[in-house]
Amino acid sequence: MLNQLRPALVLTFALTLITGLGYPLLITGVAQSLMPAEANGSLVRKGSVLIGSQLIGQNFASEEYFWPRPSATGPEPYNAGASSGSNLGTTSDKLQERVRADIEQLRAAGIGGEIPADAGMASGSGLDPHISPEFARVQIARVAKARGLPEADVSALVDRATQGRLFGIIGEPRVNVLELNLALDAPRT
Repeated sequence: MLNQLRPALVLTFALTLITGLGYPLLITGVAQSLMPAEANGSLVRKGSVLIGSQLIGQNFASEEYFWPRPSATGPEPYNAGASSGSNLGTTSDKLQERVRADIEQLRAAGIGGEIPADAGMASGSGLDPHISPEFARVQIARVAKARGLPEADVSALVDRATQGRLFGIIGEPRVNVLELNLALDAPRT
């Protein structure tokens, strides 16, 4: 019995060191050396002040900023500690009421025409930092008016902030709301 127990304990200890300590340290070291910004959470700083992350959305509610898509996290929007979708199906009365309320809010803010889907639907995680270029474009007039800027200037910022598909084929074009709003706050030259 003892000659079976000893190899089992040695193997458990060795594999714990390799897979529990060695491998994570190796991967962390490789990530830190090859892509340190991404390994540390793609943090966004304004000078020395941490503003947020490129990977986690923020709730911008002011008229002077582009609004993100709705967030289903609770108890407040874009709560990274409560990442989840709403789990409400398309036939849910509660979901339909929430979408209707979101669209009414957009209409009250002066957004007319067709409302893009992401303007009324939360992402699966509730933390998506991106909106579609279409949702950004329908907000241009509202943001320009609130900031007293020409719509053409705000439209140019949206165009510069629009990211294309990965390798030209993967995903959809998107706009990072935090980066776009920081560009709005940047001094004009």
